[in-house]
Amino acid sequence: MTHPLRIAQVAPPFERVPPRAYGGTERIVHGLVTELDRRGHQVTTFASGDSVVPGRHIETVPEALRPLGYSGDSLPYMQLTLHEILARATEFDLIHSHLEWASLLLARVSPVPVVTTFHGRLDLPWADALLRDPPAGLVAISQNQANTHPDVPWAAVVHNGLRLTEAPFGHRRTDALCFVGRVAPEKGIVEAIDIAVAAGRPLRLAAKAGPTSVERDYFENVFRPALKAAGSDVEFLGELDQADRDQLFAQSYASLMPGSWPEPFGLVLIESLACGTPVIARRIGALPEILRDGIDGFFGDDVTEMAFKVDRVVDLDRRAIRESVLDRFSVERMTDRYEAVYAASLEASKGDGSVRQRGAGDDGQDEPELLAERRSDRMGALSRR
Repeated sequence: MTHPLRIAQVAPPFERVPPRAYGGTERIVHGLVTELDRRGHQVTTFASGDSVVPGRHIETVPEALRPLGYSGDSLPYMQLTLHEILARATEFDLIHSHLEWASLLLARVSPVPVVTTFHGRLDLPWADALLRDPPAGLVAISQNQANTHPDVPWAAVVHNGLRLTEAPFGHRRTDALCFVGRVAPEKGIVEAIDIAVAAGRPLRLAAKAGPTSVERDYFENVFRPALKAAGSDVEFLGELDQADRDQLFAQSYASLMPGSWPEPFGLVLIESLACGTPVIARRIGALPEILRDGIDGFFGDDVTEMAFKVDRVVDLDRRAIRESVLDRFSVERMTDRYEAVYAASLEASKGDGSVRQRGAGDDGQDEPELLAERRSDRMGALSRR
């Protein structure tokens, strides 16, 4: 960017920024906010009140909801977040929303350009309808994610990046495997147990157990019996914070990712590789964009094949694995790509006349009548869709 921008970063209200433990989207938001602030941009973060971010912080809820045990309807809290950002939208040159599907509404009614990053899966029943005639500025976090809707004019595919240089490396390793994720069938936590048992290696599980009735039922009636049957060689550690999670990766022989759902990215993968710990995974979702088979780890199609691949990890260069991922998935590289998206969005807004461009000495405040007219025009267009 040739000059600093006034940027709003909008995080969901369910985890703090950065998260104390679980929370992939919020880790990305924190890394992006921190790097944009370091580069001189004026960043305002809309997030839960217990968030800790550089720059300006506007509270959307007093505390992050998920750690409080909230598992109810998310819609009212997403609406509150939208109200907060729209009330201040004209204070910014650009809004970057991480609110998933609620971002589409924000982009349609905002008086300033909105960049939307989707962090979750897009192969959902309502997705085609919501992405019909989409607003500008949509970003996918992997090519695989974008390919689920090939007709969408994606502004960019921006791989996630983290500040990985502080990830521990060179620690004494055990012969144990590890699994980091959620206690959920799609994440493959029971399959991870089966792989470890078949490979004859200990396994340590660092996983979040969800609060919903479906998640609790799976925990009690599927996961817990599998854990008990595996015996003392499989240890359940619960949900770990980032420092403890990094230590787990650094001490492990390899990480397991046998999930069956189409990972839109997979932060656990780059966290493990940053510690020099190879990953054995199912070839699904975006993982083939990140994991180089036979270099960073191995793909397997089922429990038997993944268990067979465990002993082949000994031939991999752990230092080379770390160096590559630090280069390919750094927060600096991610921020470079988003700055390019911001510049393109602002340039496009000049052409369509949707945003008044500020001249030198402009205080950035639009006339109330103009703002009301602009918002009315956008809401009218939305109601006609």
